[in-house]
Amino acid sequence: MRSSNTARRTAVALLTTAALALGPSAVATAGHTGSASSAASVWRGAWAASPQAATAPLTPNWSVRGFDNHTVRQSVRVTASGSLARIELSNRYGTTPLRVTGATVARTAGGGAVRPGSVRTLRFDGRPSTTIPVGGTLLSDGAALPVKAFESLTVTLYLAGATGPATFHHVASATSYRADGDHRADVSGAAFDETSTSWYFLSGVEVTGGRETGRRDGVVTFGDSITDGTGATTDADNRYPDELAERLAASGRPRAVLNHGIAGNQVVNDTTWAGEKALTRFREDVLNERGVRTVVILEGINDIGGSTVSFPDAPTPEVSAAELIKGHRTLIRQAHAKGLKVIGATLTPVKGSFYASPANEAKRDAVNHWIRTSGAYDAVVDLDRAVADPADPDRILPAYDSGDGLHPNDAGYRAMAEALDLDQL
Repeated sequence: MRSSNTARRTAVALLTTAALALGPSAVATAGHTGSASSAASVWRGAWAASPQAATAPLTPNWSVRGFDNHTVRQSVRVTASGSLARIELSNRYGTTPLRVTGATVARTAGGGAVRPGSVRTLRFDGRPSTTIPVGGTLLSDGAALPVKAFESLTVTLYLAGATGPATFHHVASATSYRADGDHRADVSGAAFDETSTSWYFLSGVEVTGGRETGRRDGVVTFGDSITDGTGATTDADNRYPDELAERLAASGRPRAVLNHGIAGNQVVNDTTWAGEKALTRFREDVLNERGVRTVVILEGINDIGGSTVSFPDAPTPEVSAAELIKGHRTLIRQAHAKGLKVIGATLTPVKGSFYASPANEAKRDAVNHWIRTSGAYDAVVDLDRAVADPADPDRILPAYDSGDGLHPNDAGYRAMAEALDLDQL
């Protein structure tokens, strides 16, 4: 796992510096984890997605059966620039070692196609194939593919053998493609005749060599479905973290913004379909990200509502406002121990949703009062008030409602991004 690789990556960085003197070909092969970089040997996160165990409760996906002689093509939009790019693959929840027969990265052309001339073979410690142990995470070597912030990259994985259940990210709000056989080098998307709206094995893209190299100013957004982007238009990159990255760039203060939301996630309870609880996954998903300075935490509404609904799991144990606040304090301590600034976000309205009840509203109000007034967070962003209907503050503004009374639409996510004080980032 990433946390177990710190010492090894330090050694890799030293090897890489020597390799750079030998030219670009050495850069692609130096070091076990692919930590070859620019002269500064500094990588930073440019895109991320939190891994989850295989499950299929909400929308059909390929995670439970996994892959066997399949090529999987996935596109992501990065929020940082660089002259080299590398990917992170996760087998965190796999039941068998993951054999990746081959992988490529290219610039996206749309519809499963990539731009001619942009396909780069990815290597792992200089080799075209790799095996990731159960529970493991692995970085590729750096590929000489200059990228710009807000450019879409397509990562293609060829999985020749049976993978078993696949570590994945359920709600991607983006289209992934699958083909039978080996099509990792295809420019055309013609062979990719199956689609999914999840990401598989791919948990990060990192860059180095851009103007941001060496800067530690990235932002992680951490939370549940409202961070993940449920309700946003598929393939439009309109989640609130996307909108925040665009707003930062437009202000002349570009920052990488990494989305570590998981739909349905809870702070103090594990679920089979919505990932490990925040108190467990925070260390792996947030504290091991490179180039990050600030984390924005928006989480807790599923703890409040999870005990009153049975979809898609049986109800989770009831959580009091005091227990939820205790969980937030733990996350704050963990972030501060890592030297991160922590911004707390108030929980958004639920009136009219399947979570609505007087008891749940009382808990939400109590948690929001604590976030606003306790001083526990370094700063606060009041996302509750940013999207609430002024005429009925317990309800999301109709213009911002995706239709379920809980999740914002594209306009709502834009309003959330606009509520953040950029100076606090």
